[in-house]
Amino acid sequence: MAVMSRATSSRWAKLLLLVAALCCLVYPAVSVKHENFKTCDQSGFCKRNRAYADSAAASSSSWVSPYVLDSASVTFSKGQLSGTILKTVTTSDRPVRLPITISFFESGSVRVTIDEEKRQKGEIELRHGSKARKERYNEAEKWAIVGGTKLSSGAAAAQDAQPGTSKIMYGLGTKFEAIISHSPFGIEFKRDGELHIKLNDRGLLNVEHWRPKIDKPQEEKKEGEDDNTEPKALTEDESTWWDEAFGGNTDTKPRGPESVALDVTFPGYEHVFGVPEHTGPLSLRQTRGGDGNFNDPYRLYNADVFEYEMNSPMTLYGAIPFMQAHKKDSTVGIFWLNAAETWIDIVKSKSSANPLSLGIGSHTDTQTHWFSESGLLDIFVFLGPTPQDVVSSFSELTGYSQLPQQFAIAHHQCRWNYVTDEDVKDVDRKFDKSQIPYDVIWLDIEYTDGKKYFTWDPLTFPNPIGMQKQLDDHERKLVAIIDPHIKNEGGYSVVDELKSKDLATHNKDGNIYEGWCWPGSSYWVDCFSPAARKWWGQLFQYAKFKGSAHNLWLWNDMNEPSVFNGPETTMPKDNLHHGNWEHRDVHNLNGLTLVNATFEGLVSRNKEEEKAGGVRPFVLTRSFYAGSQRMGAMWTGDNQANWEHLEASLPMILSLGVSGFPFAGADVGGFFGNPSRELLTRWYQAGAFYPFFRAHAHIDTRRREPYLLPDLERGIVTQALRLRYALLPAWYTAFHAASKTGAPIVQPMYYAHPGDEKGFAIDDQMYLGSTGLLVKPVTKEGASSVDMYLPDNEKYFDYSDYTSYSGPGHVKIEAPLDRIPLLMRGGHIVPRRDRPRRSSGLMRFDPFTLVVVLGNDGKAEGEVYLDDGESYDYEQGAYIHRKFTFSGATSSLASEDVGIKGKKTSQYLQQMKDVQVEKIVIVNAPSSWKSKTEVDVSEEGTTSSGSSKKAGFGFISGEAGKADWAVVRKPGVSIGGGWKISFA
Repeated sequence: MAVMSRATSSRWAKLLLLVAALCCLVYPAVSVKHENFKTCDQSGFCKRNRAYADSAAASSSSWVSPYVLDSASVTFSKGQLSGTILKTVTTSDRPVRLPITISFFESGSVRVTIDEEKRQKGEIELRHGSKARKERYNEAEKWAIVGGTKLSSGAAAAQDAQPGTSKIMYGLGTKFEAIISHSPFGIEFKRDGELHIKLNDRGLLNVEHWRPKIDKPQEEKKEGEDDNTEPKALTEDESTWWDEAFGGNTDTKPRGPESVALDVTFPGYEHVFGVPEHTGPLSLRQTRGGDGNFNDPYRLYNADVFEYEMNSPMTLYGAIPFMQAHKKDSTVGIFWLNAAETWIDIVKSKSSANPLSLGIGSHTDTQTHWFSESGLLDIFVFLGPTPQDVVSSFSELTGYSQLPQQFAIAHHQCRWNYVTDEDVKDVDRKFDKSQIPYDVIWLDIEYTDGKKYFTWDPLTFPNPIGMQKQLDDHERKLVAIIDPHIKNEGGYSVVDELKSKDLATHNKDGNIYEGWCWPGSSYWVDCFSPAARKWWGQLFQYAKFKGSAHNLWLWNDMNEPSVFNGPETTMPKDNLHHGNWEHRDVHNLNGLTLVNATFEGLVSRNKEEEKAGGVRPFVLTRSFYAGSQRMGAMWTGDNQANWEHLEASLPMILSLGVSGFPFAGADVGGFFGNPSRELLTRWYQAGAFYPFFRAHAHIDTRRREPYLLPDLERGIVTQALRLRYALLPAWYTAFHAASKTGAPIVQPMYYAHPGDEKGFAIDDQMYLGSTGLLVKPVTKEGASSVDMYLPDNEKYFDYSDYTSYSGPGHVKIEAPLDRIPLLMRGGHIVPRRDRPRRSSGLMRFDPFTLVVVLGNDGKAEGEVYLDDGESYDYEQGAYIHRKFTFSGATSSLASEDVGIKGKKTSQYLQQMKDVQVEKIVIVNAPSSWKSKTEVDVSEEGTTSSGSSKKAGFGFISGEAGKADWAVVRKPGVSIGGGWKISFA
């Protein structure tokens, strides 16, 4: 949910809530209220660092970075280089000392960390009697980093380094090298001798060092002096060093100016991706103005942006400061580990071909400029060379996506709000009556007793257990919202404990911070505190959260945090968290800490469940940071019911997927407003290919559950939902891959085809994992066809009727309202379950269909992963993971075990022994099979052709433009067993 209004004073609480309620009655008619959020010019440190860059550019021929690595301080040992950078302020001042550490890891990544000695040692004075920490914030890694930081034993200092440089060889086969220039300081990163990344190439490194505030006397105007006399030039603009006002709030800065900045250049790279969350194209735009470019940098400062606009670098709800640069057959990346407000400028510098240089063409360098308000300068470098390598390395560092329960990847139904427990049960029954599948129904804030979380409204939800029991009977779940703001009301046990145990966020004076959100006066749980996280987790125990059952899961919203009367609708930056870190230091981590505490609480909410090995939690979050993917899913916030928001959802989800957070979705139908029947239908078709698939709507929208649609649209939506459910085995297999390698669940064209330059900027079509399923949802009103881009000369086939298409290039796909443009790429095998069910849990023992799509070479491969879909037993081998291979040479299809046996493997295989492959469909079947009526089937353990069995076989000749296809009926083989089917 989004903020409806902002209060100007805590004295007007009742007025605030009244205004918020009135705002709810009006549908959004305008775009985001820009005046509530800063531009770069209104953010002091952003404006200063941009000015620094402008100054450097204006004097490029004479500009010299004032940062020098003291050669005498440099040491290298056991994969780590250390030293001290000296920053020259003026010729008369002593240089500022900035300790630097460059770490080379076994994973092939590199970390560069720059601190400030005076702050590090606490040799500074704080203003205003502040209780804040004196150091630069150095605990972001505690929240974001979980692996990949074992120092390299093979990294070595090269002996051929040029004078004034240090050269480190590292990586597998020492194919990577880092060349560190001492004066001025800079680093070049090479792979196989080719330059890929440069740090401080343009000399924009800027570490705002501590200095005491000196009040300068105002100069008196002399008699007769003209009012328009030009002011004296200042070397630095100090107007926002010490205090900064915006929107009626003043940010006191007890440590003074402390931003960090660095320029990162990607030579030869035209496309950069990542740094979610923003609206706009997948391939990031330039930010220094010009036709089609943005005027402001991309901003990362998690905020509740009401009515967010399209195609904008404005901040949204989450922040992942990870960027990839991509060119033909090469990908590199960086991760800027900083949780403070961050801005990123992007400029693309194109050079023309030199007519006198043979073989040297034009190329593009992408120049980026990163600046954060506080904290360390802490950057990781990844040299690829493939998108898979870069995403995998980043995921190893920040954690792989959680393997969710199977229900979580099915269809979710939500609105603000289902008004009673009987309403919920009625919706549940109507889905069944209409034979429309769904797995989860959601409750927004109105289920609570007066906006008090961990309670139920006794009048509207008198029997929550009975409600959950009805859902459980059909293997369905309930998700309830619980936000981090706790209502300040006497007698409410949760807030009483929060205050008595001192577990809330504090204001700058060290007292409990009071702000305004949905309940009115509220306090915010401080999940940076270990004690607060433990306390928060215990609130989810069934005995404490009375009325909750085992099929209830959680939604953490408003966790940026959203504060209705705060600056930029969030907390003051000078608030204090556990350890007396300022909120400015940790802002973008706030949502992650809450979800972490919720996740742990759900894992341990029942001792009996823990003894049984535990159940995988489901948590949805709106605010996130790098690492949040370890705990659950996210969605793109409060979108609008219009075609532009539907279209924007695709690049937003793709961007999240390549940034390590693949479990992402957008509100199907749009949160605000009432979609047309066509828009709603098309949105369900698109949503069927979101990793997180939830329909959601605002409290004042008309009811739009799919069973309320007219017959035509209801049938089409039901068809899209059944497609999602039929393909759940493919989706679950893709989620499993994400949990092991970080691979995006839906993949953009550049990721799947890194050598195809024409596809790099395409962001309106995507692959489902490694299945070869390529979809391009219809996102234009009235469209009855789409132009889909095929990147290669492999054959592609329509999912429904096997119409054949060939690339490379664009092909027209007919897409009337009842068709989703979905193609199958040759060379792949897709697992699915074809029997329609009311929920995914009822499909647990259903048989499988394998769709074998033969490629140009007559081959195909695929896989399936399945487990019980809910517990952690898979960690002990309770799963099936099979690889399917069709060999053109032997004309046979085989199933091979690619799993690793564990303590519970045999037990699970026994449970699944009767789950069979009931049908095999072969698309693009050889014409030589026309006369066949049966095939040979041999199972694992058989040793001769005489022990094989026969299965029925049929061949269907394709009509004009359609592929020939064949079907094996009831081959009688287990999905978990080894077998081979011969078509020769």
